[in-house]
Amino acid sequence: MEKRDIAVNLPNDLDPVYANRIQVAYKDDEFTFVFLHEIPGTNHARAKAIVSISPKHAKNLSEVLAGSVRDYESKFGEIRNAVEQKTNNDSSGEPSDTVTIRGYS
Repeated sequence: MEKRDIAVNLPNDLDPVYANRIQVAYKDDEFTFVFLHEIPGTNHARAKAIVSISPKHAKNLSEVLAGSVRDYESKFGEIRNAVEQKTNNDSSGEPSDTVTIRGYS
């Protein structure tokens, strides 16, 4: 794939968002990502952004993200996912919580 520079215009009024959960849905022609902020200590989450992309772009995103995670881990150490952390804290070997996301189809 040819690499090229692209000038990106970031509007001054574009607010960054924080998401600590993500929901992924897909159909034959698109992937949709719903970025959520789960409110600590509650069973509520607020959607912060919804992004839809083509399957080809989703595949490219997964490859770029995997490479970025490898680079991050080489600099800062291994990232342990939530299931691994909960499994180490819970002798049953099962994650100690289950999350159900409602309100999006």
